Amino acid sequence: MKPIPKVALASRPCDSSMQRKASSATHGRDTRATTLAFGAHPDDLEFGCGGVIARETRAGRAVHLVICSRGEAGSYGTPKQRLQEANNAASLLGATVEFLELDGDAHLEVRPAHALKLAGIIRRLRPETVLAPSVVANQHPDHARLGTLVRDATRLARYGGLKELRRQPAHAIAQLFFYAVTPEAEPHDLTPVLIDVSPPEIVSVWTAAMQAHASQTSARKYVELQLARARLLGLRAGVEYAIALYPNEPLVFDLLP
Repeated sequence: MKPIPKVALASRPCDSSMQRKASSATHGRDTRATTLAFGAHPDDLEFGCGGVIARETRAGRAVHLVICSRGEAGSYGTPKQRLQEANNAASLLGATVEFLELDGDAHLEVRPAHALKLAGIIRRLRPETVLAPSVVANQHPDHARLGTLVRDATRLARYGGLKELRRQPAHAIAQLFFYAVTPEAEPHDLTPVLIDVSPPEIVSVWTAAMQAHASQTSARKYVELQLARARLLGLRAGVEYAIALYPNEPLVFDLLP
């Protein structure tokens, strides 16, 4: 099998207010984030793309997490426990976090009102990059539906004439990437971008953030699953560990090198 070529992605310059490491929870403040990551449940981001988040924050780029339920429909852990686990994991990753109430765990619906609410968050934080769960159907339905809502929200955020969002200036992100929480959620019609998360300190932080969700990892070997996925992708690309992200739009480069 021919290895996937390793590509270094260069983002556009951003102002100094976006170049800070986030470390505490925030909600409703006029803050900025280089990367905005959405998860349907308290553990989705850590399992699906925690290594990418750790890589970003360790590079000095601010990452903000938005979790759209309390995990109240899960078989393990209470909502209070799962919120605490999510806060602990975000702290380990060096990200800020907020929790959003939509329809509740396992009841999420794709509705314009939800997309507008997410678009409002995008306008408030004005990120360059947005991460969302993939829209593949064969996974927890909240994952695919949230991915659809975020995709819609990134478009709505740039429409200046929307009366519901007029209090905030329009904002166009640079790129939306989807992540896959489980192997079944990996899109087969999109070529992935592989993010090298091989540095030992990144793997250590990512592992610790996943282990922070003790209510879930006590039930199944989720940490081993995610590390095995990353190891396999790394072997394909000639690195130790890699995480796949799937671009919603074509990637644009200035020059081939």
